[in-house]
Amino acid sequence: MADALATQWVRAGHEVFVGGRNEQKAQRLATRIGGAGHGNLWAAAGFGEVVLAALPYGAGADIVREHQSALKGKVLLDCANPVGPGFRLLTEGGPSAARRLAAAAPGVHVVKAFNLCHEDVWRMTPPVFDGQPLTVPICGDDEAALALARKLVRDMGCEPVAGGGLDRAGLLEATAALFIGLWVAERADVRAIAPPLAYATGPRAENA
Repeated sequence: MADALATQWVRAGHEVFVGGRNEQKAQRLATRIGGAGHGNLWAAAGFGEVVLAALPYGAGADIVREHQSALKGKVLLDCANPVGPGFRLLTEGGPSAARRLAAAAPGVHVVKAFNLCHEDVWRMTPPVFDGQPLTVPICGDDEAALALARKLVRDMGCEPVAGGGLDRAGLLEATAALFIGLWVAERADVRAIAPPLAYATGPRAENA
């Protein structure tokens, strides 16, 4: 995810810095992206206005807690999906992955985004299907943070849509669990499970 998203943001003219516990891996990724800096996690946490937490669920909260002083006041984009074997939602009955990140680092503005698609979808330039740009739902509580997230979505060639506050991030994570199960286990086209917007409340009068 870091590779796919950061590559697009560099192409859009953003300054990008890749951080990792293994700085050699961070350097290799920065070189592959092109035009990106690299360093350790502390350096990455302190760089720029927005930090992408491209971290597996289960490790994210600990890493964010460890670096919360550098992250304070920044926007933290969470793209993780807490999905386990059998496409089970690992956070069922508890806080969402996004809320866990927010609890680990008070003062950080967490925004849930970019979690509904495979990383290779984000490599498309741009992600457009049947002439329609991909719509990216985002959830967060801070309007300035959401504005930055919306810009990053648009710079991917996608369209942002409000998903509500961070309390609704769990719905995005549950949607990902459902979609992944349908795609992988059933080979189903999830775009076919809901009617077009014009028919969301049933047939229009002229079509009845």
